[in-house]
Amino acid sequence: MDITLLGHFVAAAEAPDFARAAQALGVSRDTLSASVKQVEAELGYALFDRSAESTMLTEIGIAFLADARLELAHAAGRGSQPGAAGGSGGGSGGGKAKASKGRGRAPAVKGQPKLGKKRQSR
Repeated sequence: MDITLLGHFVAAAEAPDFARAAQALGVSRDTLSASVKQVEAELGYALFDRSAESTMLTEIGIAFLADARLELAHAAGRGSQPGAAGGSGGGSGGGKAKASKGRGRAPAVKGQPKLGKKRQSR
């Protein structure tokens, strides 16, 4: 199961309602709701009681929340170790930003003579 989906489920389960969980995650409420529905579809069980006025977990949801927290903690531990499979820490990779090759030079201005170049005489 996708770690992002697990993170969305845990945030929704711990928050008083989906709107606050979505705000804390920086996603829309619809995105959060779709993520939770996708988790429920993958598991085949309803994790939230949709008839309640606030966010209420079902018994299966409570049991799954503990497993989801462990999985997230385990994934965070793998990601922080250099050289771990799927991790983004340490190592030299192609994803690093490169320094500008023109660093230290003044920008060229149209119509002005180039610095360091002498004008050609006629």
